[in-house]
Amino acid sequence: MNQDLIKIIKNNGTAVIATDTIYGVVASALSTIAVARLYEIKGRDEGKPFIILISNIDTLKEFGVFISDTDKEKLNTIWPNAVTVILPVDSTYQEQFAYLHRGTNELAFRLPAKESLHVVLEQTGPLVAPSANPQGLPTANTIIQAQNYFGDTVDHYEDGGVVQGNASTIITLKDGKITILRQGTVAIDTF
Repeated sequence: MNQDLIKIIKNNGTAVIATDTIYGVVASALSTIAVARLYEIKGRDEGKPFIILISNIDTLKEFGVFISDTDKEKLNTIWPNAVTVILPVDSTYQEQFAYLHRGTNELAFRLPAKESLHVVLEQTGPLVAPSANPQGLPTANTIIQAQNYFGDTVDHYEDGGVVQGNASTIITLKDGKITILRQGTVAIDTF
C-alpha cells in the first residue's frame, strides 16, 4: 500500500486510483474541502452526488444512514461487491451531510470486494469515488489518460495498469426489496 496515497487523502487531497470497477478520482468523504475540490476538478453537476466507498457496513451509521435488520441481512448477501446501494439519510443528519447528498437526502454506498482497495479504505476512511473523467468524457482506462484529463489538479496518481471494467450496478433497498436503477457489472437477480 502506498503511504503517500494515505497521507494525501487524510490531508484533504485527491487521487486517481483503480477501484473495484474503473479508475476513480477519490477524496475523503468526510472532508467538505476535499469533496468541494473534487466537484471542481471533475466539472461535475453540483446537484449530482458521488458514490461513497466504505470498508464495512457499520460505516453507514457515520453518515446518518440507519437500516433495518432485514435490509442489513440483504446487504450482507450483496456486499462486498460492485453494487452501489442508495439509502436515505436520517432527517437529523441531512443538514450535516448536505455537501454529500446535494439536496437528495440520499447517499450512494459501495463496499468493494477488491482487497487492495479495502486495505486503503481501512486506512483513509470512506472515499467519494466518481469515475476518472471530466463530466461528459469517457472514463480513463489508464493512469496516463487520467493524467491527460486532470494534470496537476489531482494530487496523486496510483497506476493500476489498464482498467476496462464496467460501472457498478445501482440499486435502492427498502424493507428487503431491491429496485435496480442501473444494471452494471453484477446481475442482481442472483441475490
